[in-house]
Order: sequence, then C-alpha cells, then structure tokens
Amino acid sequence: MIFNSINPFTQEIIAEHEVLTNLQLNQKIDSSKRAYKLWRNTSFEERADKMKNLAQFLRANKEKLGLLITHEMGKVLSESISEVEKSAANCDFYADHAEQMLKDEYYDTPFKSMSVYDPLGAIFAIMPWNYPFWQVLRYAAPAIMAGNVTLLKHAPNVIGCAKAIENAFLEAGFPEGVFLQITIDIPQVEGVIASDIVSGITLTGSERAGSSVASLAGKHIKKSVMELGGSDAFVVLNDANLEKAASVAAQSRMLNAGQACICAKRFIVTEKVADEFLALFAQRIKSLQQGNPLQEGIHLGPLARLDLAEKLSDQLEKSLAQGAKLIVGGERVDCNFEPTLIDIADSNNIAFQEETFGPLATVIRARDENDAVAIANNHRYGLASSIWTEDREKAYILARNIEAGNVFVNSLVRSDSRVPFGGIKKSGYGRELGTVGIKEFMNMKSLVIE
Repeated sequence: MIFNSINPFTQEIIAEHEVLTNLQLNQKIDSSKRAYKLWRNTSFEERADKMKNLAQFLRANKEKLGLLITHEMGKVLSESISEVEKSAANCDFYADHAEQMLKDEYYDTPFKSMSVYDPLGAIFAIMPWNYPFWQVLRYAAPAIMAGNVTLLKHAPNVIGCAKAIENAFLEAGFPEGVFLQITIDIPQVEGVIASDIVSGITLTGSERAGSSVASLAGKHIKKSVMELGGSDAFVVLNDANLEKAASVAAQSRMLNAGQACICAKRFIVTEKVADEFLALFAQRIKSLQQGNPLQEGIHLGPLARLDLAEKLSDQLEKSLAQGAKLIVGGERVDCNFEPTLIDIADSNNIAFQEETFGPLATVIRARDENDAVAIANNHRYGLASSIWTEDREKAYILARNIEAGNVFVNSLVRSDSRVPFGGIKKSGYGRELGTVGIKEFMNMKSLVIE
C-alpha cells in the first residue's frame, strides 16, 4: 500500500510512501524496545545536550523544513517556518527545565516519604497534518527528555514531514530507536497499542479518531491523552476594544487557513456592539489575500486536502439553508476556500454546532454577558475560548464559568511550552506542555523509608 503526498495548491503528487509490512513494523517495535533499555538510564545532562542539538538543527534548516510543510499541507511558507522555530523553542525549553520538573517531591510525614518520577516506555503518538512539526515536538520533546522513547504514526498526507523529523533526531545524535516514525495503516494501530513496550498513547485529531483509539487504549490498559476537536468561542462584550478584537478575530480564525483546533470559530457578540464588530471583522477578512502559499503577501493558502474543502462547502451550504446570512466570501475552487464570514441567529445552525475546519467564521448575537457565556457553553466541545472586555475583574469571573480547558482574556488563544494545554467534554482529556504535560507519561512512584 502507498500513501501519496499531494501538494494541495497544485494537486500534484510530490512523493509516495510505502506502508510498512507487519514484519517491518515488528522490527521497528523491537528497535524501540532496545533503545528504551539504554535511553531510560541516560542522565538529564546527556538528554539535554542532544535536545539542544535538535533545536539547533531545526533552526539551521528551518527554510528547507518549512518548504516541506508548505508543499505537503499548504500552509503559508512564513507560517511553516514559524512552526519549525516554535518546535525548536519547545526542545530548548524542555532541555532546560525537564530535570527540575521531575525532581523528587518530599512529604511532611514522621517517616521519609517522597514521590519520584520514572519513565514508562514507548509513547505511541498519532498526530495530525495541520501542524506537522509542532504537534509532534510538542509531545516528543518532554516525553524523550523524561526518558521515554516514542513511535510516531503521522497523518498519511505528511509522511515526508514525519521522516524529516526522524532524520532530525538522528542528526542531533539521538540513538536509533529513540524516535521512530512508522508508516502504517489503520488496521495496524491496535497491534502497536497492544505491544508490551508501548505504555502510553497520545493522539491529536478528530473526535471520531480519539474515541476509537481511546477505546483501544482502554482495552489494553494503556494510559492515553486525547486532544480532539474544538469549536472555540470568541466572546465580545460591550466594553471590549472592538478594533483590537476584530483584528485578532481575523487572525485567530484564518491562521493556517482556519485549520486548527484552537482557531476561534464561534464569535459570540453582545447585541449592543454586534453590528459594529461585524463590520470591523468583515473589513479585516476582506483584506486577506489568498493564493500560492509560497508567494510573499499571501495570508492563507489552500486547505490541506480536497475532501476537507468539499466538506466545508457542504457545511456552508447547509448553514445558509438554515437561515445564515453570508457577509463575506463563500466561493471555493478546488482546495482554495475563500475566507468567509456568516451571521446566524440560531445556535442550532450547523456552522455553530459542528467543527468547521477551515476559513469559515460564524457570528451570533447574545443579549448580555451571561447569555454570551451560556451560548459559549452550549456545545459538545470545550478546548479553548477567549473573552474580550476592558474589565479584568469581570473577565476573571466569566472565565471561571466558561467550560473549556483554556480561556484567554483579550488575547489570541495559543499554546505555550510553559502552560498546560488540553480540553474537556468531547475535546478530550489529559494535558500537554508545562510541568503537568511532562508528567502525563511518567510513573509517579511513592517511596516510603522507615
């Protein structure tokens, strides 16, 4: 079986990747076992040296690697390069802080008692195509700094990126088998999960994929972390700085051509300022340039696959049939979906209730701030949200009432190596990043010494 890498802007096949046979897959798993026996006993200093090398390699090759990302999934080149740089920064962060994060913790008891953190084994990762470097290094840097090894199943359309990341680890001096990308098909997934070396599974992807993989993890009694769908609320209140809110709204929705779990998708605006915000938002969207992602001055390229563009077109068509008003955009040519803004009156509209993975923004009006929070919470997903108001005390109270794993006030929602990240409801469970993230795949072992 062959996976094709297809340039979404030109629709040309740029590479073919052969799926591993079961024999080849078992050999990879055996290599992971051998690597773990050695890697778990290395010092933090040795791990950090290699992780620093990896960061340096990524930065030195960011243009080449960024070009690969753009060719495989269509991201604007400047965004691709920034993604590589962010991945490098994450490597540096965990190289600098992993040892401190995993230091022994002592308790106030009459006897000597403590918790120590031991690695678990191999972490099996199933990662998406939308941030093909960042999503991988986001989990891999802390997992490997903690003494684990990893097996990566990347999305079929970005296998070239997966191979480039594996090569980067080898170039940085990591032993063979510490980071392995495995080109496998869905029927082979359970065999990897069932392997005795695999002690944890992390998945970033759709709700459907998360449900399936989480079930397999439970079946084989393996720890799992799931970062799934998102339909983030962007709540604008009467006293918000509307100019800033509209500017960030356009950035938040259209970054990566709208293909991010933490893109703002549901813009909930109090009635008093809704018309003014809508006009400013539409103006920002109209100013965006779409086209060849390799050209300067382009703000968004194509969607990553034709089927994704077709699905978004279908969602838009159904939304308009349900009474939504088209404000900006709405046209599609192949994978190129025009930046689009719609105005809806009913939160049951399909564009509000489903995750729209592309440059489609939905605005709905709320009576007041309490109604806005209620509308924001009336959703199956709970990944992230933002609140826009000049009253920070009020923002804190409202943020505590938002049902999401992350809430930002007057700021673009984004992930940061220092801050735990993850969702609730159908957006998944567990956390990545920060100290919490590195401990997700560790054995917290209690030691009691009389």
